[in-house]
Amino acid sequence: MSSENVPEQLALIRETVRRAKPRTWRGAHLAEELPVARVVVDKGLLHLDQYYDYAVPVAMAESAQPGVRVRVRFGARVNAAGRREGGELHDGFVVARLEASDYPGVLAPLAQVLSPERVLTPTLLGLSRTIADRYAGTLADVLQLAVPPRHAKAEAEPSPAPLPPPPAPGPGSWQRYPQGPEFLAALTAGHAPRAVWTALPGPDWPAEIARAVAATLAGGRGALVVLPDGRAVARVDQALTELLGGPERHAVLTADLGPRERYRNWLAVSRGSVHAVIGTRATVFAPVHDLGLLVVWSDGDSSHSDPRAPHPHVREVALLRAAEEGAGVLVGGLATTVEAAQLLRTGWARPLAAERAGVRAAAPRVRTVEDTDQARDAAAQAARLPSVAWQAAREALKAGPVLVQVPRRGYVPRLACERCREPARCAHCAGPLEAPGADQVLRCAWCGVEQPEWHCVECGSFRLRAQVVGARRTAEELGKAFPGIPVRTSGREAVLATVPDEPALVISTPGAEPVAEGSGYAAALLLDGWALLNRPDLRAAEEALRLWLAAAALVRPAGEGGLVVVVADPGARPVQALVRWDPVGLAELELGERAQLGFPPVSRMAAVSGTPSAVADLLGVARLPDGADVLGPVALPPLRGQEQERALLRVRPGQGGALAAALKAAQIARVALRGSEPVKVRIDPTDIG
Repeated sequence: MSSENVPEQLALIRETVRRAKPRTWRGAHLAEELPVARVVVDKGLLHLDQYYDYAVPVAMAESAQPGVRVRVRFGARVNAAGRREGGELHDGFVVARLEASDYPGVLAPLAQVLSPERVLTPTLLGLSRTIADRYAGTLADVLQLAVPPRHAKAEAEPSPAPLPPPPAPGPGSWQRYPQGPEFLAALTAGHAPRAVWTALPGPDWPAEIARAVAATLAGGRGALVVLPDGRAVARVDQALTELLGGPERHAVLTADLGPRERYRNWLAVSRGSVHAVIGTRATVFAPVHDLGLLVVWSDGDSSHSDPRAPHPHVREVALLRAAEEGAGVLVGGLATTVEAAQLLRTGWARPLAAERAGVRAAAPRVRTVEDTDQARDAAAQAARLPSVAWQAAREALKAGPVLVQVPRRGYVPRLACERCREPARCAHCAGPLEAPGADQVLRCAWCGVEQPEWHCVECGSFRLRAQVVGARRTAEELGKAFPGIPVRTSGREAVLATVPDEPALVISTPGAEPVAEGSGYAAALLLDGWALLNRPDLRAAEEALRLWLAAAALVRPAGEGGLVVVVADPGARPVQALVRWDPVGLAELELGERAQLGFPPVSRMAAVSGTPSAVADLLGVARLPDGADVLGPVALPPLRGQEQERALLRVRPGQGGALAAALKAAQIARVALRGSEPVKVRIDPTDIG
């Protein structure tokens, strides 16, 4: 199957399932004009992924317009007298009003118009359909991600009047990048530049994003910024508020706002009252009018990949949307992903980076430490730090706070037998055992069952040793090694946004590092680098460097005494890239290797997982594109007592759409023909290790 056949195959799929049309209905008083409403029903099943036609009662003739939310009865039956029975009510959206339907029977009527607000624009509908097809998902599932739930009180409130465009901002700190002022000028002129931005370390990147947004607004177009978490959103929100003279010109969309405030802000964007929006993952679908710029910050962050079906990635949605709407793109971050390097290699985007002199002026000094022999210093031994790292922390604490990055949360998350080094496993589910606290009973990290009488099944020993030490244990040890110094922790249980500019030890897991007020951290210690580098994942090197750069960027420049100590193999490529502060170089090397091996992004891939019989069944049904490779299947950890397998499917560039269509057709065929065990299909899986 070639990629040219994708539209025909998808059309065939949708035509095949039209037999699930609504049942007949009698006695309707229908609208005189356009009496048929075509509806997408919120029923996220692959074999029901199509539009359904409903009759429009005369009472709803004015309100049932394209884009509004409605309620419809789905799955009704017709009794012997020809009357409708049963059927469940489901939400949906009207996508069109028609003169007639191609369904030969009598249509069921719309049950209710939930709101006259037109929330599903033709542009948003087209984008959602494109994303559903790309990721082998359903339109209903994508719309659940794209359109927030309705809040009646917020909908009843009027949105503010739109403000005139602001004046064009000056280049500010964009002058540090040779192409920076030119990029802003292109946005102000209404053009659509596309750039991969390698941001300099330090606190300026939120202000630089704000200037790019302001330049777009000055050109009379809208802007959209997607960030990985609420802390990053808060920093850009503050920068925009300061630059634009208040919060009126932009909207914020995050889950932390609550349903009412979030929907109010979304409506302000949808109604055209606000032309700039910033937020987390789902913001990429925000219906910005006349979109001129999409910004994706830190596109390698796993938060940008939606955990809900069909698992779209923010970067890919942004690129597709920019192409459809003629908008500019700024994919930026402290690190550079392999996908961003591919955009540069193909010429789709241009690089936006500082000269080497500028990088050296902004970056802290980086030292590598491999020697873990701590016998030379009793305090260093107590703190579980190499002597060099302990001494660096001691000196830096005289000037300000010190950041300590620990790859694992908890106390002791991984244990092994002290005698034979066999990993400690749960007797119930074979999951890894962890020590939740100094005096607490061992428990399984998977099922939570306590193991008070553990012993090694290999050698019979009852003694354990720590394989990995978590953030809480590290904080406890450092507190003893540096008496009198405050110790703060930031991680999953409580993430700090900022810490004061005063001597303190800040223990953080990757991604939870708080910003140090003032000039930044005096030093950062990046511990247990092997835990990041040794992950059995294709992205291990890229991810390790991204996490290290995020922490190191919070440290003062080398000219102000800033120092980063990374405890890892000095010869590892990510470590060398950190020392040189060269994320682009590592991304190019990784891209070259993947090109030789045929791995993404130079190819397209899908993961198929389920029970062994279900995976084999789907692979047998699927009509994969010509030349498709099937890697595996391989065993996965059991799920609810059942064996699991995963197979990876790989196709050449240009065949990604055909692969998604083939897998979707196979899923529909399995449901329609025999109704067998479910199989999870994920296009562009983030983890293919």
